[in-house]
Amino acid sequence: MLVSSHQPLEIIKIGGKTVNNVSPHQRNCGMVFQSYALFPHMNVFDNVAYSLNIKQLRNNNMFKKLGTYTRMLNSKIIKYPKHIEEKVLNILEYVELKDHAKKLIGELSGGQQQRVALARALIMEPEVLLMDEPLSNLDQKLRHTMRNTIRKIQQELKITTIFVTHDQEEAMSMADRVAVMKDGEILQTGTPTELYSHPKSTFIADFVGTSNILPGKVTRKENNFTYVQVGSYEIKSSLNVNQEDVQVVIRPENIIVKDSGDSSDDNYFEGVVELATYLGSTVRYDIKVGQHNLLVDTVYESGEKIFKSGAKIKLIVHPERVLLI
Repeated sequence: MLVSSHQPLEIIKIGGKTVNNVSPHQRNCGMVFQSYALFPHMNVFDNVAYSLNIKQLRNNNMFKKLGTYTRMLNSKIIKYPKHIEEKVLNILEYVELKDHAKKLIGELSGGQQQRVALARALIMEPEVLLMDEPLSNLDQKLRHTMRNTIRKIQQELKITTIFVTHDQEEAMSMADRVAVMKDGEILQTGTPTELYSHPKSTFIADFVGTSNILPGKVTRKENNFTYVQVGSYEIKSSLNVNQEDVQVVIRPENIIVKDSGDSSDDNYFEGVVELATYLGSTVRYDIKVGQHNLLVDTVYESGEKIFKSGAKIKLIVHPERVLLI
């Protein structure tokens, strides 16, 4: 709604000013598209200067507009004013592309193209920056690099940024606040740690990160602990709930794997490894516990033993790590 002509049902304010009746192009919002929307026939400099040219077209008289149109078609015929040239070079230097100013878009890597799109949005000094899945076209390593670059620039320039993504890792690592949407409805908002540690629904718990979700019934409450029957096991949680039917949520990294254990420990389980997946810094186990399968993540240290399929192991979950929804 910020950059569309659709009439919103709610009041939208930017910088404390209501913009519902303000045309989208006058709301001072920058936009970085998923496909970048760069002009392949223009070089880097001309792409970044494009929005400044458009601004001049809105403000200048007919004679100056003719010069701007000519420059947009071929910047070699009519040169840019000095103040525009300096502004473009400054923003290109900021995104580390000053040396590529004369290159065509097709001569750039995906990460460089993404930075051109970002520079084009930033050069207008927007009050709000909108980014529509800008990293989805990049490979994993480059995504990680650009994620850090965007976060660094956003923090330095202090521009309110709305970042749309389906990648939970991007949302968790970049955002100050996250809104999870489903079917056009916002289900929960909060800091990344709030959403991860205190999801309000099983959808949030499953969507934000990975969770083991087990249906159970509350059997009793003692000494500020809640006991839930899940199959043949009784699980102890430090959370208090009012309902009898609950969903027990346990994150894979909160399950401790041991060769041996004491059955008197809280939330002690015995299981059989069905699958072990080595992921470099971690090992993910798929473990059969009774009638349920649990995902378990352990930190891998060089030379450490990895349990093979069929191995019998002990699991422990501390009560404060057991969520009830």
